[in-house]
Amino acid sequence: MKIWIDADACPRVIKEIVFRASERLQIPVCLVANKKLTKHETYLVEAIVVADGSDVADDYIADHSAPDDLVITADIPLAARIVANGGVALDPRGEQYDEENVGERLSIRDLMMELRSGGLVQGGPAQFSMTDRQRFASSLDRLLTRMLKGRRPA
Repeated sequence: MKIWIDADACPRVIKEIVFRASERLQIPVCLVANKKLTKHETYLVEAIVVADGSDVADDYIADHSAPDDLVITADIPLAARIVANGGVALDPRGEQYDEENVGERLSIRDLMMELRSGGLVQGGPAQFSMTDRQRFASSLDRLLTRMLKGRRPA
């Protein structure tokens, strides 16, 4: 089992929560980004820098992750690919993507992009909050516990 982080847009606080869980449970973590990342002081964390491009990091994660891995990403198309391949994806705000909700999330994402491009809606997601951080930590704990016991997360 490995934890993959789509690191380009992942908040630092979320990475730190994952690093602590990694140390505690001895689970390797792979950060994937298209820019250089801060070096981490543990053998469990690997940072991979891919070529610049809109979906290069996503493609790398989708191509190299396995169904028993956990992928941390806010990128809904990447989450959809992971779920379609039988994997587990978790949003940095603590929402687990699954077969039942990922299609709906893609539709909402596409609608919001269309509304923004038409000038009907401005802005993006809400500011990352302490509640988001706590929700993520709880969701990560629950998921890792289930995954380490060999059960598929619900």
